Amino acid sequence: MAVLEKIERDNIIVVNPENKNMAKIESPDKNNYDKVIFFGTLIVLLSLTIPLFIWPVKSLDYLNVIKGFILGKFGLVYVWLTILTLVFVLWLAFSKYGQINFGDSEPQFSTFNWASMLFCAGVATGILYWGTIEWAYYYVTPPFGVEPRSVEAIEWASTYGMFHWGVSGWAYYVLPTIAIGYAFYIRKIPRMRISSACQGLIGKQSTGLFGKFMDMLFMVGLLGSSGTSLGLGTPMIAAGFVLLFGFENTYLFKVLVIIFCTVIFATSVYLGLEKGIKRLSNINTTMALLFLAFVLIAGPTSFILKMTTNSFGLMVDNFIRMSLWTEPLGDTNFVEDWSIFYWAWWVAVGPFMGIFVAKISKGRTIKQIVLGSLFYGSMGSAIYYGILGNYAIHQELSGVLPITEMVQNGQAPEAIVTIVSSLPFGKIILALFCVIGIIFMATSFDSSSYTLASCATKELNINDEPSRWQRLFWAFALVLLPIALMMVGGLNSLKTAALISSLPLILVYFMMAASLLISFKKYGVK
Repeated sequence: MAVLEKIERDNIIVVNPENKNMAKIESPDKNNYDKVIFFGTLIVLLSLTIPLFIWPVKSLDYLNVIKGFILGKFGLVYVWLTILTLVFVLWLAFSKYGQINFGDSEPQFSTFNWASMLFCAGVATGILYWGTIEWAYYYVTPPFGVEPRSVEAIEWASTYGMFHWGVSGWAYYVLPTIAIGYAFYIRKIPRMRISSACQGLIGKQSTGLFGKFMDMLFMVGLLGSSGTSLGLGTPMIAAGFVLLFGFENTYLFKVLVIIFCTVIFATSVYLGLEKGIKRLSNINTTMALLFLAFVLIAGPTSFILKMTTNSFGLMVDNFIRMSLWTEPLGDTNFVEDWSIFYWAWWVAVGPFMGIFVAKISKGRTIKQIVLGSLFYGSMGSAIYYGILGNYAIHQELSGVLPITEMVQNGQAPEAIVTIVSSLPFGKIILALFCVIGIIFMATSFDSSSYTLASCATKELNINDEPSRWQRLFWAFALVLLPIALMMVGGLNSLKTAALISSLPLILVYFMMAASLLISFKKYGVK
């Protein structure tokens, strides 16, 4: 008779880890949440969003001032942090510590399920937005002093998106994953928090006020970076609905779209990892692959394949140059506007992905997590940029669509849906694109909600899930900031939100790395 052995310990139900057929158990204790972290984060969130609603114009001015300060004082820090993080996680993979297994068991999820959840949570709708249109910004304002709108400019335009969404960015997900996973699975710390990942360095302070402050910084960072992704994805999906159904593209309509998407990912996170997040990620991955295959076959196949191959080769050949370029003698602000923005966004999202990927990586070794995350993440992103981006480039160069003109006029979302609708069976494909966008948004933000709830939970054992009321609460809390940022308007406000969210977390990355090394030395390979 299959009976789950349960032990009631401090009002938390723990499932016997020897039973491999066990189900996820939700804590029956509705008070199993950290009040300081929960209410502290909520207060900060409201203090950030309310002024945006009340004083949108003044708020935008302040955001621009803050953006200039961060870029001027800390821009170079992001450049070096990116290089050091990538080198560190690759060292982890090929060192003796790479064989450490999180959970000493077979992987909880198959490779396809694991990679699907990893990729969908990590890219959100950003990959659909930037993968289609990012090249247009670089074509007009190219890097390295290249002449705008030249052949060389279009080659770099097709390449730089792959670089920004490549292994350097995904390394920011890997470091928190290893630090949190080691604390949770190996050291048996019953919390999935950034403070736990730093316990090797800060000791008992990880459970004190300093540790709670670190966790609040992480949660605020996640809320801010999520605001950037939602703020980009919602106008794109709304523009698709406008073209399909003739709706009026107003601010209220965009708010309704974001609420509709929220209901979907709230339902998914309510159902949990197995019934909700995993299934939605698998559906999304399958639909996205079919969509990309159609674009490749129905579009200019030879051009797409040649440009993608050329771009990949250009990126590999110039990887060090692109990683360390700071434009010391130029004034295009290319590095500040793009590379540093992306590194800041990865920094802000990284701890969230660390908690989520650690949760789904039970039974995997550090080497598997590092190499799998870098490979599946960067290659999946490169495929999107290669197929969608180069199809759009072909439409521009052949004179079919004035894409760069639309982008320069502030019509990037409209340009994206125009590109997609130019495919054969345009309306049908655009409808599929919108559905994929909605599910991408859902698969990312149900993961975000799950992670926020996990971080705010007092104790979370290996086979437990955070309470459903918390998962639902954070699902709806996630949309406050993007709704406010859309009111303020503009790409710059979204970029600034990512910068502000990431700044306090820079130090946390160094602390996680140091804590890992201390813990390895003290506890060794298990």
